[in-house]
Amino acid sequence: MSNLPLISVVIPTYYREEALRDSIADIVKQDYANFEVIVVDQTPKHEPEIQAYLEEMATAGKIKWFRLDWASLPGARNYGVRRSEGEIILFIDDDVQLKPGFLSAHVKNYLQNPEVGAVAGRVFDRMKLGDSGGDLQIEYLPPQAMDPGIAWYHIDLVHTIKPQQVLTARGCNMSFRREIFTKYGLKFDERFRGSAVREESDFCLRLRQTGYKIWYDPEADLVHLGEETGGCHDISMRSLQYQLTFYHNHFLLGLKNLTVSQALRLYARLFDCHVLGRPPCHKSGSPIKIATRGFFYILGFFKALSTVIQSLWNDGQTYSRLDPKF
Repeated sequence: MSNLPLISVVIPTYYREEALRDSIADIVKQDYANFEVIVVDQTPKHEPEIQAYLEEMATAGKIKWFRLDWASLPGARNYGVRRSEGEIILFIDDDVQLKPGFLSAHVKNYLQNPEVGAVAGRVFDRMKLGDSGGDLQIEYLPPQAMDPGIAWYHIDLVHTIKPQQVLTARGCNMSFRREIFTKYGLKFDERFRGSAVREESDFCLRLRQTGYKIWYDPEADLVHLGEETGGCHDISMRSLQYQLTFYHNHFLLGLKNLTVSQALRLYARLFDCHVLGRPPCHKSGSPIKIATRGFFYILGFFKALSTVIQSLWNDGQTYSRLDPKF
């Protein structure tokens, strides 16, 4: 065991019950010999059966269980990092299914290549596989998938079958060298609100500035169940607040990380897809709905601009500041 790096598996969770229990059960059955499991629990009250299970696992030392009274996905990631001890920190969602060699598949990339600072695993996303019929296979992503201005509409970590360098990972299956957080001081930006869409993209763009590569390994795969309730679905999801934070987060990503040219291309693609509803979004073409989405698009831009201006005196790490270890 002493020759194997310790890997910390961080599971942020919010209003998940059986799916969380099953995800933990898959982790503790891993064939990798040196790991810890950190559950960052933002659920106010669990069902009695799940509560008893978590208490039993924590008492037995199989998980480290932390209860919080606030809900923020990037905040929970930061909290888990501060409680972790591993040389590698891996994030998974609270509604996934894992094969026994999952952790080993992540770790081997760090042992084989010192240039790798992060590993993006493959995600068998039930919804996206259903949309494609499950038969689509991509060997190598197109060049556009490495262009920060438009990459978000070309990166496919569901159907891609060959290892390769990528621009970002998916938040439900991604790992990092510890020094990304310690030596380089990177943190997840807690200003990515609501469902926190683009929070992992923002983090990965900043990680690339360290010189480290993000490596996609299709063998580090998991099944993402995409539960309809709980998780980010319950953090302002399907609400007017969600619409605002969705656009805010995309504009914030561009304002923070992209050149003017890259940002303009991102915003144009965002408008074309999410406001006008053109493919691959396939949203309603109703004039009323387009006008409504356009309103939130404009409002989201000014909200993100305000966020960036406020960063001159406030970095927005609100939830981390509630933590004595911050």
